[in-house]
Amino acid sequence: MWMIVLFDLPVGTKAQRKAATAFRHHLLDLGFEMSQFSVYARFVAGKEKVESFCRRIELAMPSAGKVHIIQITDKQFEMIRTYRGRKREPAPKNPDQLTLF
Repeated sequence: MWMIVLFDLPVGTKAQRKAATAFRHHLLDLGFEMSQFSVYARFVAGKEKVESFCRRIELAMPSAGKVHIIQITDKQFEMIRTYRGRKREPAPKNPDQLTLF
């Protein structure tokens, strides 16, 4: 499963910019990768982990702005079309599953 966090945070004052930066850094600390400036994604193994990450993200949210957390399956993630300019990039690869013997 994949989690995608999209946000639009105010950055009009120094305090708002600091809060927005802290939120972005928190997402990076949780293992999210930046897809675009206010779009971050992370692979998560199961719905229980998704709920755990949602709670952590909620605690780090600034008091103003808008945050969306979207959950999609691996298959849906594979179907994302990405373009850089007009050139299509290869489909994103799902991370390898950890196998314990």
